[in-house]
Amino acid sequence: MKELFLLRGLPGSGKSTLAESLGGTHLEADMYFMTDGGYQFDVTRLKDAHQWCQDSVKEAMTWDEHPEIEFLSAGVSKIVVSNTFTQEWEMKPYFELAEKYGYRVYSLIVENRHGGVNEHGVPEDKLEIMKNRFEMKL
Repeated sequence: MKELFLLRGLPGSGKSTLAESLGGTHLEADMYFMTDGGYQFDVTRLKDAHQWCQDSVKEAMTWDEHPEIEFLSAGVSKIVVSNTFTQEWEMKPYFELAEKYGYRVYSLIVENRHGGVNEHGVPEDKLEIMKNRFEMKL
């Protein structure tokens, strides 16, 4: 069975940690900002980061069409994406990819009930904005 896990939550909630514990191929927009010097966030490239994440998920889902991509060579039956996904529309491209390539989707909201810290230095006022715009589908 092919599975796509979409982990939603505010910075510091533990999305990346949970993603790693789930196994599979873990992707997130923040990976776009990783360099040899560490995490180098640039708000002007945020759209590019999310496009990179979507493109990477598509590559993982179509691994058999891309044998030249080393990390996909073993096949990908489980993909875990950990982004904030505060709005439903932000997940839509992933739902569409999952439908196209036959993946079952699980959307999980990760809450900070463990006292985790925001490792990316998102200011408190921005966290409050994100919290206020967080949509839940019931």
